[in-house]
Amino acid sequence: MNIDKITQPFTEIFPGDLSGNTIQRNTPKVLFSTVEPVGFENPETIIFNEKLSEEIGLGKFNENDIQFLAATNLPKNIKTYATAYAGHQFGNWAGQLGDGRAIHAGEITNESGQKNEIQWKGAGATPYSRHADGRAVLRSSVREYLMSEAMYHLGVPTTRALSLSLTGENVIRDMMYSGNPQEEKGAVVVRTAESFLRFGHFELLSAQKEINTLTKLVDFTIRNYFKNITSEGEQKYKDLFSEVCTRTADLMVEWFRVGFVHGVMNTDNMSILGLTIDYGPFSMMDEYDLNFTPNTTDLPGRRYAFGKQGQISQWNLWQLANALFSLIKDENFLEETLNRYGNYFWEAHDKMLCRKFGFDELRKEDEEFFTNWQGLMQELQLDHTLFFNLLEKLESISDIKTDFQKISYTSLDDPKIKKLEDFIQTYIQRSKTNFISKEESLDLMKKTNPKFILRNYLLFECIEEINNGKTELLQKLTKALENPYEEIFHEFSVKRPIDYNDISGCSMLSCSS
Repeated sequence: MNIDKITQPFTEIFPGDLSGNTIQRNTPKVLFSTVEPVGFENPETIIFNEKLSEEIGLGKFNENDIQFLAATNLPKNIKTYATAYAGHQFGNWAGQLGDGRAIHAGEITNESGQKNEIQWKGAGATPYSRHADGRAVLRSSVREYLMSEAMYHLGVPTTRALSLSLTGENVIRDMMYSGNPQEEKGAVVVRTAESFLRFGHFELLSAQKEINTLTKLVDFTIRNYFKNITSEGEQKYKDLFSEVCTRTADLMVEWFRVGFVHGVMNTDNMSILGLTIDYGPFSMMDEYDLNFTPNTTDLPGRRYAFGKQGQISQWNLWQLANALFSLIKDENFLEETLNRYGNYFWEAHDKMLCRKFGFDELRKEDEEFFTNWQGLMQELQLDHTLFFNLLEKLESISDIKTDFQKISYTSLDDPKIKKLEDFIQTYIQRSKTNFISKEESLDLMKKTNPKFILRNYLLFECIEEINNGKTELLQKLTKALENPYEEIFHEFSVKRPIDYNDISGCSMLSCSS
């Protein structure tokens, strides 16, 4: 790989702590600290994303690159660092946070001039590790590698994964915070994104009243990642905030489209570019449930439940607005922009649902239709993905009770079947008012509704296999996630098996997952 092309422009522009000291502490007035990865004696690469490597300008993999992928014996041009940020966690101000398990290698530019940041997750402690060791376990690393790539191929804005490597050492973790820590295999993921800047970076500088550095960071963000913004002065900061709001709303709509639940939408986990970032206790939704959260830490309040992700993203944007107020200085603009956010989100959300149902356009009566659909899905506990796959086959459905029972997580008695039949008749009548043909409607559905989603139970099985030295399922899942709108493996197009209902890691996870 072209490792020699990696540079560190961020550290040349912004103030940093250059001591290399990894003792966990506050680092006021700086945006990064230099750190050295811990280094591993016997790393082993499990999977490498060669397409992505070539796309971002790193090129092909050779055996000598194993050391780099495990952040070991790095060349002199790689000057590693971790960034500082702050954030609101579960609605409460948490103060300084930062890259606790992530260490930046720097930035690479491909032949088209596209820049991407590269970082390791799990390569050792930083000043921001908060009494942790900065390492990662195989379990969480497999989940992040596969899910970030699955989201990319689904068409959802996301960070991406370049490689997954075993470190050759064991790490002690208490998976469910139950007082039962156990040894697990350690691993490192190399992940990439145009930028890993979060709302929290801006919150940190605002809270510290480092307005000059905040201004420099915002200007840097616009110059590098929002090149469509050409205004000057205070207006460019307004334009930036408006664009961040739009990207964030669009991201939330995409999460709703594919049934993704992030699980921990703290402001430090919100990308300024509108990317899905930090895959922890996430889940693709099996049975449709607006109140579903995969995160045990989020119980019982369910702040980050599936159905709340739109309003939580708006709340997080309010915190970003507070952080940028010293630059924008227009309370009315910020309030009006954030008030419009809800209208924009819900209109985009309902237009997305129209595409899922194969409707040509959003109509006034569709709001009631969608509300009834949500109630039906929850009462009948229907599988979110499989429901739309079955709806595409509506004309060939021979027995509604039998076919829909296969995608329900409860028993469908006659009253429930009657409700389902009534809904389907309503759907058929609505579809007849389309100004597009049946073929065009079906094509719209097929492009919008995935055939394959990376369910937690599949990830659980894959992790178990890799722990036992096997990678067959890893390869199959990789092929399936790269083609999510096709049914390549029929065995993946089924609801979650009942045997996995109460297994940790298959439905509920903790923040350490």
